[in-house]
Amino acid sequence: MPPILVPLSYKKLSVDEVATRARAFYDQMNRRRSVRAFSAEPVPSSVIHDLVRTASTAPSGAHQQPWTFVAVSAPDVKHEIRMAAEREEEINYSGRMPDEWVQALEPIGTDATKPFLEQAPWLVVLFRQDYGYDDQGARRHHYYVAESAGIAAGLFLTAVHYAGLVALTHTPSPMGFLERILKRPDNETASLLIPVGYPAPDAKIPNLERKSLDKVLVTI
Repeated sequence: MPPILVPLSYKKLSVDEVATRARAFYDQMNRRRSVRAFSAEPVPSSVIHDLVRTASTAPSGAHQQPWTFVAVSAPDVKHEIRMAAEREEEINYSGRMPDEWVQALEPIGTDATKPFLEQAPWLVVLFRQDYGYDDQGARRHHYYVAESAGIAAGLFLTAVHYAGLVALTHTPSPMGFLERILKRPDNETASLLIPVGYPAPDAKIPNLERKSLDKVLVTI
C-alpha cells in the first residue's frame, strides 16, 4: 500500500532570521546544566505531559516510536527507586566500575548517595521498546531502537530546559529494578532515569567546560 502524503506545513524564513534563531537557541541551550539538587516545589502534571509530547515528535526508525516514558511523582515509589538505585551504585563504587570510569567521574563529584531521586517532584523514566506488537497481537520487530530512543531523550531534555526546569540524566547500572518497580512489560528496557523539577535555591554544579566547536565539527 503506498504511503498517504499530505502537504508539509512550513514557513520559509529569511537567512538573517535563520541565523538569529540558530544563535539565540544556542545561547539558551548553552545555559543547560545537569542538576543534582532539586527544590520540592511541585510541577504540574500537564507540564510533564507536554514535555513528553515534545519528546515524541522525535524521528524514529520506520516511525515505530519505540519508547515509553513513565512519569513518577508518588513519594513511596520514588523512595523505592532511590533505595534500589543506591544499592546498585554502592556495588558500582565498591568495585564493579573499572578504575578508569571512577576517575572519569571525579570532576563531577558523584557518589553512591542519590537524594535527588526523592527530592525532585518528578522522576521520568525512559524505556526503549525492543520490539512491539501489531493489531493482532503478533510480535513486530523494531528498527534503530537505541538511536530512536536517544533522539527522543535529547528532545525531552531540550524541552525541560526550554520550559524553565532542570533535569539530570541518571543511569544507575544495571537498571532492571526500574522495570520491576514500575511493572513494565517484557518488551521494554530501562534506558534513562531523569529527575525533573526546579533547582534547589542553593544548587551548585561542577565547573565544567564543553568542547569547543573545532573539537566537535568537521566541515568538508
